[in-house]
Amino acid sequence: MTIKMIASDMDGTFLTANDTYSQGRFERILDNLKARDMRFIAASGRQVKNLQELFDPTISKGYEIDYVGSNGAMVATSQEQLYSVHLSPEQLHKVIDWNAKNPESAENIIIMTGDKATYVSNHATGPVAKMVFQFYPNVKQVEKLMAVDDHILEVTFVWPNNEVQQHVSELRDIFGDELHATGSGFGSVDVLGSGVNKAAGLQVLQDYYDVLDREVMTFGDNGNDLEMLQKYEHGYVMPNADSFMLEAIQKKALNTNINDGVLQTIENYLGI
Repeated sequence: MTIKMIASDMDGTFLTANDTYSQGRFERILDNLKARDMRFIAASGRQVKNLQELFDPTISKGYEIDYVGSNGAMVATSQEQLYSVHLSPEQLHKVIDWNAKNPESAENIIIMTGDKATYVSNHATGPVAKMVFQFYPNVKQVEKLMAVDDHILEVTFVWPNNEVQQHVSELRDIFGDELHATGSGFGSVDVLGSGVNKAAGLQVLQDYYDVLDREVMTFGDNGNDLEMLQKYEHGYVMPNADSFMLEAIQKKALNTNINDGVLQTIENYLGI
């Protein structure tokens, strides 16, 4: 096989812990990829801006990384934004209204990812609020989410981890094909525009760089990675993934995220 594009999820997949990665090892791989005209894509539920900040120690050295951010709602090369899909005001109102009427949502937190900033209720406090400031750039706490003046890429709800798949199923039943709900880990349930997922985001980059499906390698560990692991022949699930992912995807990365499983698997393919 000839791979031209390698895309990896971040949390629970590429990152070891606390937003860290093996920088020297990764940069050696990037040198090898560049020599073979291959590209690396950070494909994450995180915003593109957050991913750029995450990889700044590497990017500042002149390395190029492409991005599928916000679970596919925004796609960018190292130089320019290529694509974005926003929720309409009507869709946004439906989602917020559903949450307000849902008894199980009483204790959850709502995060809205916009073009200009990330928005969360000013009532959000404690560990979850701390998590929002860690994983999202330019967070603004507001009194009324519906009064925000921005284009919204996705709405994120935070529930206990063991309830995520239940709520994903509920949202898919309620909104059908109008919206796409997916679990992103850490108890997050993301609601995006119809047809928005990481595989669709990667297709934008495939079209841009003229890359075929069989030339794409992907890595992931959670529900929001499922489409891009199922679409591509060379899709690898992390050994540390939840059981439903390990059952759904046959190919496994050579190690867990905390042991640089993505980098190890890429090195094995490259023979370095």
